Amino acid sequence: MKGWNVILQIAKTHLTTKLKSTVTATIGVIFGIGGYITLVSFMTGLNDMLDGLILNQTPHVRLYNEIKPTEEQPVDLYDAFKQAVPIIHSVKPKQNQRKIHNALPIINYLEHNEKVLGATPQLKAQIFYLSGTIELGGNLIGVDILKEAKLSNIQDYIVQGTYMDLKNTENGILLGAGIAKKMSLSAGDRVIISTVKGDQFPLKIVGIYQSGIADIDNIQSFANLKTVQRILGEAENYITDINIKLKEISEAPAMANSLEKQFDVTASDINEMNAQFETGSNIRTLITYAVSITLLIVAGFGIYNILNMLIYEKMNDIAILKAIGFSGRDVQQIFMSQAMIIGVVGGVTGLLIGYALSLTIDNIGFHTEALPTITTYPINYDPGHYVIGITFALICTFIAGYLPSKKAAKIDPVRIIRGN
Repeated sequence: MKGWNVILQIAKTHLTTKLKSTVTATIGVIFGIGGYITLVSFMTGLNDMLDGLILNQTPHVRLYNEIKPTEEQPVDLYDAFKQAVPIIHSVKPKQNQRKIHNALPIINYLEHNEKVLGATPQLKAQIFYLSGTIELGGNLIGVDILKEAKLSNIQDYIVQGTYMDLKNTENGILLGAGIAKKMSLSAGDRVIISTVKGDQFPLKIVGIYQSGIADIDNIQSFANLKTVQRILGEAENYITDINIKLKEISEAPAMANSLEKQFDVTASDINEMNAQFETGSNIRTLITYAVSITLLIVAGFGIYNILNMLIYEKMNDIAILKAIGFSGRDVQQIFMSQAMIIGVVGGVTGLLIGYALSLTIDNIGFHTEALPTITTYPINYDPGHYVIGITFALICTFIAGYLPSKKAAKIDPVRIIRGN
């Protein structure tokens, strides 16, 4: 076997004497890796943005009392009817109390659970917003705003004012952006809240909340938990929802199942609440990787074709090398070296170009009223994408170079010299 210095020198000579073919093959790898990095960075960034938009506003587990028909009807309690087939019409749901029984001890238990990051109480009320002659139906959610700010990113969606303004204003409200727009209200104005019983309360608008989801912004507002309890005339332990954030989101289904049995309440986990969104997100990720891998495979075919042609053009050189003592393995290593040089140069250059394109997209302005916290197109700079890119480039070029180099190693120099 010849030394690696000799093999690399011959490989370098082949690449530089056929510079046009070398550049074409390298561009193929650069295009594949650069396209992969740009596409996967943008698409995963977009997925992360949408996940954050939807999932950050959704608790990992939600505890509440759901109104539903009673599983055991009165007729089931009579032995005389057990052998009969009762036919009952117009069964109505049992009117359960919306309040979660022992909500405060449950929150205290959850806050000491090692799997729980935090638990926040909420009180949801159906109300009407009144301003002048305008009357709009909607929801008012009473929250512990400091806990909400700690466990969610609610502060990112407050486009006027801050969450501390709500904390410091007893009769304050963070009004939904859609409601504020329809009623021509802004921070500092007052809005009248009317309960379903007809009681009215004036609240000062301390900020505007805009989630980016029109269906929410058109009906939903936030106030302090005690303010909503006072508006409804309820005690301080009147809580309708407990939102839970876990340290590991994957434990949400098991935790929801456990809490539902333990506290006799309805528990929904994040997968159940966002099943359709989760499916869409998985499909987008699948499409991203399918397109990216296709780009890399196309680049690999380009390298294979170019090296194959290079071998036909270098038949005489291969015959001479074998005639002066180079073995078939030496010849194979020469062509494999050429493929790997193209892979390394093209792969690293592709990573740099992909990073530069991602940086360019990241600095392009993107402004929309629906997403006030987004100012540029989303990009994910996960180093794992770059490791996958260069690894795939080297694997593709290795496979693309292996088959032609194996063919070159089997060339009979006598047949080539006789043919000439």
